[in-house]
Amino acid sequence: MAASTGFAASLALSTPEPESVCRLLHRRASLPYRVHVFHKLSTRASLFRCEAASDDSARGSGKIVGSKGLSVSPLEMLKTSAANRYTKEKSGIIVIGINIHTAPVEIREKLSIPEAQWPQAISELSALNHIEEAAVLSTCNRMEIYVVALSQHRGVKEVTEWMSKISGVPVPELCQHRFLLYNKDATKHLFEVSSGLDSVVIGEGQILAQVKQVVKSGQGIPGFGRKISGLFKHGITVGKRVRTETNISTGSVSVSSAAVDLVLMKFPKVSYANTRVLVVGAGKMGKLVIKHLVAKRCTKIVVVNRTEDRVAAICEDFKDVEIIYKPLSELLACAAEADVVFTSTASDQPLFLKEHVRTLPPASCQIGGRRLFVDISVPRNVGSCVSTLEGACLFNVDDLREVVAANKEDRLRKAMEAQAIIMEEVKQFEAWKDSLETVPTIKKLRAYAERIRAAELERCLPKIGDDIPKKKKQALYDLSMGIVNKLLHGPMQHLRCDGSDNGSLNEILENMHALNRIFELDSETSVLEQKIRSKIEQTQK
Repeated sequence: MAASTGFAASLALSTPEPESVCRLLHRRASLPYRVHVFHKLSTRASLFRCEAASDDSARGSGKIVGSKGLSVSPLEMLKTSAANRYTKEKSGIIVIGINIHTAPVEIREKLSIPEAQWPQAISELSALNHIEEAAVLSTCNRMEIYVVALSQHRGVKEVTEWMSKISGVPVPELCQHRFLLYNKDATKHLFEVSSGLDSVVIGEGQILAQVKQVVKSGQGIPGFGRKISGLFKHGITVGKRVRTETNISTGSVSVSSAAVDLVLMKFPKVSYANTRVLVVGAGKMGKLVIKHLVAKRCTKIVVVNRTEDRVAAICEDFKDVEIIYKPLSELLACAAEADVVFTSTASDQPLFLKEHVRTLPPASCQIGGRRLFVDISVPRNVGSCVSTLEGACLFNVDDLREVVAANKEDRLRKAMEAQAIIMEEVKQFEAWKDSLETVPTIKKLRAYAERIRAAELERCLPKIGDDIPKKKKQALYDLSMGIVNKLLHGPMQHLRCDGSDNGSLNEILENMHALNRIFELDSETSVLEQKIRSKIEQTQK
């Protein structure tokens, strides 16, 4: 005990930051003692700082002189101390990420997380000390992590370190390319993403399907909680509404169609009708590439894929086009006979390296004997060193911006219309999120009433006698429950809302604070601190 007391005293004298206190308590003391010392240190730290500013008369009277010369008690100083503010901090939604606007493809591919690994990522993120809920949105143009953080600063730090760990990108380099958005700005960003406003091609539809996949992948994962799932579900609704009311997708193109058009833009003399085309990958992106090739009058396409079933399904959709399946083992042989190669696989390793392409014969004369590689995969399927070869020309997703420049003005006008819708939807979501604050009060009020009901019933039964029939016991139980439910009905109704009316929401939040005061529902330790303690307990198991 002496060692523990000395440890606490040294912390108090150094007036540590709350984060340091939490870390040291976590390492050096048991959970019950940590909680006791945490509050004690907060008091002692506040007293130490205040005593330095107090005069002799204030010390003699047991009062402390504040910065404005007002006499305040140590308890009042405690209420405004840094440690107490930390435990009262409100959790919030944060997005930490990189995208095509902030980071080159070389960085994005290192941070890319395959769809199959999203549930694991959610579990790992939500296990971090200051992260309550999480979701991952990883596409060829972005890798964004959405979290509900118990502490904004510490949450961002933990997520950034996690991103560095999985990618191998040092934290300082990651910080150069990442972007951070909080609460309402984070909500607005996701709604813009799902509406296609943050895409290379404004209004493209594929991102909405990817946002839907986030919700699908998160089902049943504990870390994909109420706020984050609500955010993404609302984002899907917004994406659909924007596309319906603004027609922003009309005439716009996807990444896949932009890739097809890019070749025609760079080489105007090229015609897909007489160009030998190879598509590597038969997933969603590959199928869209084939669709747009067919629209450009391409009549013969070789498709390399790991399995034949997906290619067979594509053939059913395009019966007028000759689509030839080849296994992955024949990749280089197929590339040798192609003029244009589109790659869109989920491989985390390059399929074409410099030494592979160097051995291939020249392409047809219509593109100057050069073979074109259009790589729309992230991570990239074609090594960047291929671009140094005279017989090859390489494009990746970052080169697609030129394709959409011609229709930019029309899309920007529609984007402005979409922004009005998004701001309206942000307001609705924020109101819904704020309405969730009443849930803990509802639970605490019901638990408070239940404790009284159970205690009074237990006290009453012995007075009636031990031989009371089971049926009468049940009747007494039902009577007590009925009284409690009827008494709670009014307060509960004044704590519930759908979040659609800001006026009623403000009134409900006032009712919540009033009930907390009247029934003393606020415990000595805040909900946030309880959550942090729970996190620490989990890591100790």
